[in-house]
Amino acid sequence: MSLVQSWLKIRFWKRVLAGFVLGALAGWALGPDAAKWFGPLGDLYVRLIKMIAVPLVFFAVVNAVSALHGQKSMARLGGRTFLWFALTAVMAVAIGLGVGTLMQPGTGVARLAVDPSFVPRDVPSVANVLLSVVPDNPFQAMTGIGATRNAAGETILALGKGSILPVIFWAGILGFAMVKLGERVPRMRELMGEGRDVMVQVTRFVLEVTPIGTFGLIAALVGEFGFEKLLPLGNFVLALYIACALHIVVTYGGLLALHRLNPLRFFKGAFPAMQVAFVSSSSFAAMPASLNAATRNLGVDKDYAAFAVPLGASIKMDGCGAIYPALCAIFISQYTGVPLTPDQYLIVLIASVLGSFGTAGVPGTAVIMATVVLSAANLPLEVIGYLYAIDRVLDMMRTMTNVTGQVLVPVIVARETGLLDLERYDAGHSGVGADADAEVA
Repeated sequence: MSLVQSWLKIRFWKRVLAGFVLGALAGWALGPDAAKWFGPLGDLYVRLIKMIAVPLVFFAVVNAVSALHGQKSMARLGGRTFLWFALTAVMAVAIGLGVGTLMQPGTGVARLAVDPSFVPRDVPSVANVLLSVVPDNPFQAMTGIGATRNAAGETILALGKGSILPVIFWAGILGFAMVKLGERVPRMRELMGEGRDVMVQVTRFVLEVTPIGTFGLIAALVGEFGFEKLLPLGNFVLALYIACALHIVVTYGGLLALHRLNPLRFFKGAFPAMQVAFVSSSSFAAMPASLNAATRNLGVDKDYAAFAVPLGASIKMDGCGAIYPALCAIFISQYTGVPLTPDQYLIVLIASVLGSFGTAGVPGTAVIMATVVLSAANLPLEVIGYLYAIDRVLDMMRTMTNVTGQVLVPVIVARETGLLDLERYDAGHSGVGADADAEVA
């Protein structure tokens, strides 16, 4: 048996855990030099993940919508999905406020300085966010390459950032067009299905690199941060991690139990996506693993998952958009010694839930969300600058919470609508696997 085969025989989560532990040790041993030596491994992994995300979503959504038949109402499924997005966000805000009140992360903290690298973010208007969902150039939305003007006023091609929501919109339009044309475009429908299958297989190949990427990302992170940056705000870090853990275990686990689903089976199936989210700090980067977890490990209908998981990666932000802003509000109240009024608590709740939808697809969601919530509650924004130095450490847990919710909601909706393969769910799959037919552990 070759070395590669022996490596692949080890369960996926054990390989990722080994990469995490070895990366932490390397970062601790080498200090800041770890980022120089091992950081490129993590950067390469994140690039590979982002490389496959857009084409995977495009083919999956086109194939899902074009395959619609009378028994599946996308409007009905979409309504249920949004409802659960909102309900779980409300629960996340409540947990954030509760943990912040009990642990008091802003009490007894010495005078803090705003991190010099922090740049205040402008909050986009609702109209601009909604308009940005409709791409003026769908190819630019998918590739990030489009026309722009340089300083001399000349029109040039420029590399920008792709966005998932315009890709979903464009793919949905194409899918509905194929539904309308029916049997006039059978080969096009077949091509989209084959494209999805190819991208799913490519995803499995790339996800096998996760342990190596984990090693590089964690080594660079530990080498850069050490403990010096965490000590002054250690209580806030601890409060955020506890709040996120409570939300994952109590809220998500409770909802699964109410739907007569074994929570342990869910967490086992979602664990690969949660691992990718934690080390990459990106819902977008974790999306291929989330799709794989929802369909292959947990038995969600692949057509519905192709719609719900990418949508969740854009707007389902329980960690970044609900728990974190709520904790920020509590922190600044305790830090300044000015108690929040009942009206401010209500504003924090409403702004966190609505704002997470309103900032969909905007880079730097957590910073934007904290800005929205603190501004709505008439609280000073300096807290964001105080926490910016440790944002990468905070973002790991926030993103893992986001992604867990992005997998959970499709499972719940699929359970309610008969689109969940209970036999596959109960089998407790937890792998990613390069081989689609391989038995996963």
